[in-house]
Amino acid sequence: MRFNLRPTVALVALLSLAACATAGTDTASVEGPEPFASTYTPRPSVPTLIRNATVFDGNGAELANADVFMRDGRIVSVGQNLSADGATIIDGTGKFVTPGIIDAHSHLGVYPSPAIDATADGNELTQPNTAEVWAEHSVWPQDPGFLRAVAGGITTLHILPGSGNLFGGRGVTLRPVLGATTVQEMKFPGAPQSLKMACGENPARVYGSRNQSPATGMGNVAGYRQAFANAARYARRMEAAENGHGDPPDRDLEMETLAGVINGDIILQWHCYRADEMANAIQVAHEFHFHIAAFHHAVEAYKIADMLRDEGICSAMWADWWGFKLEAYDGIRENIAFVDAAGACAIVHSDSEVGIQRLNQEAAKAMADGRRAGIEITRGQAWTWLSRNPARALHIDQETGTLEPGRRADVVIWSADPLSSYAVAERVFIDGAVMYERGAQRDPPSDFELGQTYSRGRTQ
Repeated sequence: MRFNLRPTVALVALLSLAACATAGTDTASVEGPEPFASTYTPRPSVPTLIRNATVFDGNGAELANADVFMRDGRIVSVGQNLSADGATIIDGTGKFVTPGIIDAHSHLGVYPSPAIDATADGNELTQPNTAEVWAEHSVWPQDPGFLRAVAGGITTLHILPGSGNLFGGRGVTLRPVLGATTVQEMKFPGAPQSLKMACGENPARVYGSRNQSPATGMGNVAGYRQAFANAARYARRMEAAENGHGDPPDRDLEMETLAGVINGDIILQWHCYRADEMANAIQVAHEFHFHIAAFHHAVEAYKIADMLRDEGICSAMWADWWGFKLEAYDGIRENIAFVDAAGACAIVHSDSEVGIQRLNQEAAKAMADGRRAGIEITRGQAWTWLSRNPARALHIDQETGTLEPGRRADVVIWSADPLSSYAVAERVFIDGAVMYERGAQRDPPSDFELGQTYSRGRTQ
């Protein structure tokens, strides 16, 4: 049975109606606008035509001597010999143009630089289920990592809580708006929130060391099932109250998040390494009738690539990280290429404030390893791992991820083949506006970046 509920916002509105008759109870009024709504505003842009570049369109094609025309923050057209009266012309001869990179798994802002205890704000390690917390409430917009990410071609990134709990909390999709003072200024308009879950060693290690559940794999799965059983009951009570049958339950932020997963308003991003544990997670999803958007890290995804394809589940993976703990020991360098070759959705992700700066090189490594294994992979196809596929996993693929007309003009001009270690991002456009230009940075860096950049020669 799939619960046919209205969006989570509607559930919240219902609670506000109940509160009018029960002032002073836990079902307090929540009338008003959507809480913590995006205030993102694209920067001013001018019509821009990039001429005569090699273009990866994000859908797998590579176009030689092609033009890209942007206007009003959107892609207008891609082709040869385009005309655009009054547009700013950029000579792309010898350069490459791609959609902006989307990192589906980042902790920038919640684990910012400088990395000290006071800034480690991503794991609410107080109980196995912390579905009530939102990563965006820990994001520090001044993190110098945002500038460094943009300089690596990043135009969108998904910020997740850590993986110490069964349910880590909600994730948020951001624009790396340099100079932002609030996280709301960075929120990708209309992007759904996610729920970060974790399987495997992390939650079992954290809570097993405290002599509490979960301490084993079976404890992990029992924890998922009980939480979703509770959420399904909460959702049924909400639906009944909507239809005039009984009173709604007291507002419960944890249950709201899990009910949002069941009704499809909140997309599920699940940290999971081993193939057998991913299969168990899929069974939990079947039991409670929700969909998993992506498994993250997924070092054994190659073992069940056909299952992931059939389930429509993406895998956000590293190019070559493996062996740093037991559940990562069966990782192979061909993982991304094998998942892609099976027809499943393959994504290159970072999970690193360093790796996010050169995700193009991570994709290049995965492409090279696949080719050595005998898989034919084009450069354009490899780029889908960095833009189109992560956009799909974040449910923003109708807005970004490719250079299709009408999509947001999230575009990077590279100095050379972006799948070469010698290439750098020369210009990064977000919604058609130049967010970054190599050698001509227009935004004030964070205070910490100022200290690193301008303290040279000082005596204190």
